[in-house]
Amino acid sequence: MEGNRDEAEKCINIATKALQAGDKEKALKFLGKAEKLYPTDRAKALLDALTKNGSSTGNGAYRRRPAESSESTDAQPQRERQESGGGDSSKGFTKDQGEGVQSIKRCKDYYEVLGVNKEAGEDELKKAYRKLALKFHPDKNHAPGATEAFKKIGNAYAVLSNPDKRRQYDLTGGEEPSSPSHSQAGGFDFHRGFEADITPEDLFNMFFGGGFPSSSAQTFTNGRTSYSHHTDYRQERTEERGDGGFSMFIQLMPIVVLILVSILSQMMVSPPPYSLYSRLSTGQTIKRQTENLRVDYYVTRDFKSEYKGSALQQIEKNVEEDYVSNVRNNCWKERQTKTDLLYAAKVYRDDRMRRKAELMPMDNCKELDRLNNLFRGG
Repeated sequence: MEGNRDEAEKCINIATKALQAGDKEKALKFLGKAEKLYPTDRAKALLDALTKNGSSTGNGAYRRRPAESSESTDAQPQRERQESGGGDSSKGFTKDQGEGVQSIKRCKDYYEVLGVNKEAGEDELKKAYRKLALKFHPDKNHAPGATEAFKKIGNAYAVLSNPDKRRQYDLTGGEEPSSPSHSQAGGFDFHRGFEADITPEDLFNMFFGGGFPSSSAQTFTNGRTSYSHHTDYRQERTEERGDGGFSMFIQLMPIVVLILVSILSQMMVSPPPYSLYSRLSTGQTIKRQTENLRVDYYVTRDFKSEYKGSALQQIEKNVEEDYVSNVRNNCWKERQTKTDLLYAAKVYRDDRMRRKAELMPMDNCKELDRLNNLFRGG
């Protein structure tokens, strides 16, 4: 059960990072997984918040479909031309559009791409991205290189709008990589290590609730992964699949071994002489209180005759240490839940969610304050 709790915490942390990056779908996935592994108030609160506010950013979102394996081999040369050059040269484009693409190509850092200074705030970044994304979207701008320019703009916003990535980016000075493979690849795959966590089209959909209708295909590359879209949906590169049942069995083997070891260890190790909660299975149902902090704990019927004097004092000391540790951990979780709710309220501009966060009882934190006062007063 403790293993499930740790895994659930990891899932919640992944979900909160995804939420900060704007990836609502990933956040929902990992919050749901956390609830299945080990239900917690924190995961439930975040899940409810995302579910209730899903319509605010999800309208018009595209449907994801796997890439079709029956793709015609005749389309391969065309797709390669689109990946390398970007844009559709068969369609007309204006002189301003062509010059704009070349201007983006000449930019040396992400601030120059968006046309903002290094002190630009979130609102200024959003305003700059909206203007450029609409101008250089490949379905609207058919100049050669428009696809890569659009990708570069999306990467610039995704990095600069993320505080951690922006801090790291500023520390490097925005230098381009010196790798020959990058300099020969067309000059657009720069700032390796600072790629966006989502594709430029995903980012565009988050802002505008859907892309431009188009019958042509465009391909965006993001580091190691390629993303394509046809008409009103995206095609993802087919993921590698396992070898069936045997592969699944091999993957589950470590979990099965851990479960067996856990069961055997519980059978071999005798339970502690006390519990912070009443336990019928171990016979610890007799309620007692520590002398110092007045903490409730439960023992067996034979406890009083077996533990006296210094032995009893040591037991009560252990009880209080365990209790304080639990209260401290629960207080931290309460604060995390409140912080996450306030962040979600800020992202979705939801006053109801903000009030819910501000009205959280924070019982464990209040108890921790009481214990701290007892320590200082004692």
